[in-house]
Amino acid sequence: MARAMKDSGVEWIGEIPEGWEVDKTKHYYTNHKDVAGNRSEEFERLALTLNGVIKRPKDDSTGLQPEAFNGYQILRSGELVFKLIDLENVSTSRVGYSPFTGIVSPAYIILQPNKTEESLYGVYYFLSMWQREVFNHMGDDGVRSSLNASDLLNIPYLKVPNGEKTKIVSFLDTKCARIDAVIEQTRASIEEYKKLKQSVITQAVTKGIRPGRKMKDSGVEWIGEIPEEWNCLKIKWLLDERNERSEHGLEEPLSMSQKYGLIPTKEMDMVPNMASSFVGAKVCYPGDLVFNKLKAHLGVFALSKFHGLVSPDYAVYHSRGIANLKYLEYLFKTPQYIAEFKKKSTGVGAGLTRLYTAGLYSIYSTIPPLYEQAEIVDYLDEKAEEINTLIRQKESIISELESYKKSLIFEYVTGKKEVV
Repeated sequence: MARAMKDSGVEWIGEIPEGWEVDKTKHYYTNHKDVAGNRSEEFERLALTLNGVIKRPKDDSTGLQPEAFNGYQILRSGELVFKLIDLENVSTSRVGYSPFTGIVSPAYIILQPNKTEESLYGVYYFLSMWQREVFNHMGDDGVRSSLNASDLLNIPYLKVPNGEKTKIVSFLDTKCARIDAVIEQTRASIEEYKKLKQSVITQAVTKGIRPGRKMKDSGVEWIGEIPEEWNCLKIKWLLDERNERSEHGLEEPLSMSQKYGLIPTKEMDMVPNMASSFVGAKVCYPGDLVFNKLKAHLGVFALSKFHGLVSPDYAVYHSRGIANLKYLEYLFKTPQYIAEFKKKSTGVGAGLTRLYTAGLYSIYSTIPPLYEQAEIVDYLDEKAEEINTLIRQKESIISELESYKKSLIFEYVTGKKEVV
C-alpha cells in the first residue's frame, strides 16, 4: 500500500509523507568558525572537492595558496562543510561530509550537527540540493552570488520520524556504494580504451601499418628505428608558417579546445572575452595545422576545418608538399613528440612557456611517402572512431548511473520512496 503524501509547501522538495514535517536547518545544526590561529600546525589540511572532503598537503601548489594557514578554520570529523560562493558558476559549489579533523579554507561554511547521527542523513539531504542546483537558484531573482551561514541555517530541512533517518542512510550507503563501484569500474575501462587508442596511433605513425617490413636506424635516438622506405627530416622541411592577416576582420573568430580542437569561439563551453576589432588578426584556412603556442606541450593543437581568425598566441602552418598534415597531427600527439615540444618550449614559469616556430622547426619528424601517410590516416580515422564509439558508450553508462543515483537520493531523503 502506497504511503499517504502531502505537499511540503517547498517547490524543490515537493511531496513528503504525512508523518514528516518541514522545519529549519538551524534546529538541527549550528555554525561555528573555529579559526586555527597558532594551532594551524597541529592539523592536517583538508579540501572540499567534487568527491567529498580529502586530505591535501600544505605544500600543494595547485590553485591559489595562502602564505600561512593561521586564518584557516577547524573542521571536525562528522561535520558538514559547504562551499557556496560564486553560485552563478554551478560547477564551483560543493557539499561534503568530513570523515577527518583538520583545517579548511575560511571561505567554507561548517555545520555541526546537534546529534552525531544527524549529519549522516544531512549530507544526503544537502547533496541532493547541490545535485539539483537548488543552492544556485535561491533568492527573489532566482540567482544568488553566494549563501552565508545564516542563509544556510534558514533553509528548509525535513523533520523525519525517529528511526527512519537511520534506515534511509543505511539504504543509501549500500546502494550508492554499489553504483559508485560500477562507475569507477566503467571509468577504469574508459582509461584502458584511451591507452589502447594511443598505442594504436603511436604504432601506426612511428612504425607503419604494414607488417614484416625491413627497418632502419632513424639516426635520432628518441625516434629509434623506422621503416626502410621512410625518411627522418626536421619539421622545418615539412611546414611553412602562415602569417596572413585579416584586412577587414570579418572572418569567423576561432578558439582552440583541448576536447574539440579548433572550433568557432561562439561554440566554446566558456566563451572568452572578444576583441573589439579583428582587423589585423591572424588568418587560418581549412587544412592548416594550428598550435596554441602556450599549450603545445599539452597536445593543444589541431587541423583546422574552418577559414577564420585565431589568437596571436596561436601559430598557423601549412604543408610544404611532402607532409599530410592529418598524419602530422596524429604523430605530434604521441607521447614522444609531446615530450619534445615540452623540451623545445621556452619561457619562464609554469604556464608562460611557448613553443615558438624555431623550436618546432628544430625537431625531427618521421615522414613516410605521401601515399603511405594517407593510408595511415585512413586506418587511424577508422580505428580511432571505433574506440571513440566504445568510449562514448561507456560515458553514456556513467551518465545514466549518475542520473539514477541523483534520483535515488532525492526520492529517499524526501520520503517519496520508502525503505522497506
